[in-house]
Amino acid sequence: MTAGLGSARRLVVKIGSALLVDERSGRVHRPWLAALADDIADLRRRGIEVVLVSSGAIAVGREHLRLTGRPLRLEEKQAAAATGQIRLAHAYEEILGWHDLTVAQLLLTLDDTESRRRHLNARNTIDQLLALGAVPLINENDTVATTEIRFGDNDRLAARVAQMISADTLVLLSDIDGLYTADPRRDPGARRVDEVQEVTAEIEAMAGEAPPGYSSGGMVTKLGAARIALSAGCRMAIALGTHNHPLRALLQGAACTWFVPAAEPRTARKRWIAGALKPTGALTIDDGARAALARGSSLLPAGVVAVEGDFLRGDAVAVRTRDGRAVGRGLSAYAAEDARRIAGHKSGEIEAILGYRGRDEMIHRDDLVLD
Repeated sequence: MTAGLGSARRLVVKIGSALLVDERSGRVHRPWLAALADDIADLRRRGIEVVLVSSGAIAVGREHLRLTGRPLRLEEKQAAAATGQIRLAHAYEEILGWHDLTVAQLLLTLDDTESRRRHLNARNTIDQLLALGAVPLINENDTVATTEIRFGDNDRLAARVAQMISADTLVLLSDIDGLYTADPRRDPGARRVDEVQEVTAEIEAMAGEAPPGYSSGGMVTKLGAARIALSAGCRMAIALGTHNHPLRALLQGAACTWFVPAAEPRTARKRWIAGALKPTGALTIDDGARAALARGSSLLPAGVVAVEGDFLRGDAVAVRTRDGRAVGRGLSAYAAEDARRIAGHKSGEIEAILGYRGRDEMIHRDDLVLD
C-alpha cells in the first residue's frame, strides 16, 4: 500500500467517542477537532472528497441530562443522543467553518442501507453534497434506533457508508496504530501487521475476544468493517487518532495497518450488480441507445421503447434490444410506473410528465453493467 492516503479520491473517516469527547465532562476535545479540521481542509485542497462518520452524541448528551455514573437504558441513550447530536453538530459546524467548509448532517439506521430505495436516496444525497463541496457528517440515528436495527458500532456504520457511496478509502481512527498479532498491552512480543489482503481465520484470531462490558468489540468490530470494505473494493486503514493531526500523519506515512482489496470500488460495485442482483423487470432500448451505451454513456429515457415488470426505484432491471437480446443490467432510477410514462421522452420533459424532476438518466452508467 505504497500509495498511502494521498491517492484517495473519496475518503470516509470514522471518529470514535473516546477521541472526540471527554466522557467525564461531556465536552468536545476542541483542540483535537480543530487539528482534524486542518487536516480535512488540506485533503480537500488536494481534491479528495471527505465524509465523516462520527460517534459522540450520547457521550455529549448524557452529561447535559445528568445521566452519569451508571449504565443507560435504551430510551435514556436515545434521549442523550437527541441532546448531544445538536451540540456535536454545532461543534463540527463551527470548527470546520473556520476553513469555509460547509457541514451537512445525516442520521442513518441499518434499515437505510438494507432498503434499496432508502439506500439509493442516501447515496444520492451524499453524492450531491460532495458535488456541492460540503462535508457530510454521518452518525447512527440513535434517537430512533433499537437493538434490532442498530449497527451496534460506528466502525461497521463507516464501512457501510463507504460501500454505499463507492468510496475508495476508509480510515478508522483508533487508540491503536493498527492490527497486531496479539494484544500489545498484554503481549510485549506482539507485532503490527502492515498489510492485510484478506480477513482470514488467522487474521480474526489476532483480534482476540471483545473486551468485557463493551457494546462493541474493539478490534473485532474493526475486522468486521474490513470485511465490508474489502468486499466493496474499498481499502481500509486502522490508524492512531489520539494525537493531533492524525490524517496529516497518515498522509506522511505514519505506521498503520492497510487492508487492501482485490478490486477497485467501481469494479466491485459492478460485479455486485452483474452477479448478486436478480432483475425484477426489463427495459427495451432502440439502436441509438445501444450504440450510446457501447460508448460508455448512461441510458436516457429517450432511448427506451418498452418497460416490462413491476419494479421500484433502485431495483435491478435487464436491458434488451428490440429483438430481445440481453445487452446488460442496471439499477433503475425510476419505478416501473414512472419509467413507462417517461420512456421515449427527452430528459428535459421529465418534470412536466411526472410532476417532479428526477434524474436525467433512466440508468446511470455507474449503475449499469454491459454483457
